[in-house]
Amino acid sequence: MSDVSNLLYLEQEKLIVRRGELEEEFMSKTAKPLKPSKVKVRGTGSAGGFGKGGGAGGKSGKKAAFKAEGKTYSKILKRDGVVGIDNILPPKVADSLREYVYNLRQKSEEDVEAGIVQPIQRFADVLLKKDRCDLTIPLGDDIVSDALDEALRNSAAGQTIASILSEDAVLYELSCLMSDPGSQRQVIHPDTPFIEGKGPVLYTCFIALQDVLLDMGPTTWLPGTHTAEAHEAFMDSDSSTGESRKDDLIRNKPAVLGTLSKGSCAIFDSRCLHCGTANKSMDSRALFYFSFKNPQVGYPGNPSSIRSELGTANISMKALEEDLELRSNGKGQPLIDRLAATLR
Repeated sequence: MSDVSNLLYLEQEKLIVRRGELEEEFMSKTAKPLKPSKVKVRGTGSAGGFGKGGGAGGKSGKKAAFKAEGKTYSKILKRDGVVGIDNILPPKVADSLREYVYNLRQKSEEDVEAGIVQPIQRFADVLLKKDRCDLTIPLGDDIVSDALDEALRNSAAGQTIASILSEDAVLYELSCLMSDPGSQRQVIHPDTPFIEGKGPVLYTCFIALQDVLLDMGPTTWLPGTHTAEAHEAFMDSDSSTGESRKDDLIRNKPAVLGTLSKGSCAIFDSRCLHCGTANKSMDSRALFYFSFKNPQVGYPGNPSSIRSELGTANISMKALEEDLELRSNGKGQPLIDRLAATLR
């Protein structure tokens, strides 16, 4: 980046930070924690959507139970644009994955600094880069397979997305958002635009790799803003006759904060308005995430946060689940291993 470009970027960041602070003021009276949705589905055991011990009939019964849970969660997701689900990753898996991603980040930064790889080969673009990064995750390492197995096969997270997009949904993102102490609040934004007649194009699952406390910069969502009406108001920033429709929307639409417990997740429609908030704590916050794209949609309107080799492979959820099932049965993971061999 040239000196002039860098100066322009810094000025733009200052404007974004000031706007984010204003939006924080707008939302200060409406924001409340996102509560994991409690569903009670017959056959999932006493924990409903929160435990993994339920479900009769072995593996097939277990999968049927998660599908039933996912169908229930998907109704909330379609209505609100965001839903919280507890206990996606066991604590040990979340802890191991957190250690893995921070080690991977250090190695990636060293490789970029040494000129071994280009930044785009390890990091995706993120709004307000200072003290914040979007680290793309490779396939092939056991802990990544463990986490995907838990999310897609051993919980309702994957089935919630599949209930809407089908198991033909395509893996569009695989990454980890990290917000370090001092990171600033982003501005409210959607990840993809509302396209008339297209329906949902992308669903993202954020999984907390530690408890996300209020001062750690939890993601803020405005439920119900994945609609044409909300996007129309959001695009109207004309304040010549008073407060703009955009500011009125942000001020008056009740917001929810992603103060997630370790291993829990928030799944959201990419059109739902949201932002990362300022990390005012002494701890870094990590959110492991994946997104699946509607198989009927081409480019959804937002660049993907994924290793390019994985992004061009068009991996369906069904194919990934089948590979993870083979792995769980001690038969290896041929698809994942083949993809891993293509990574630079």
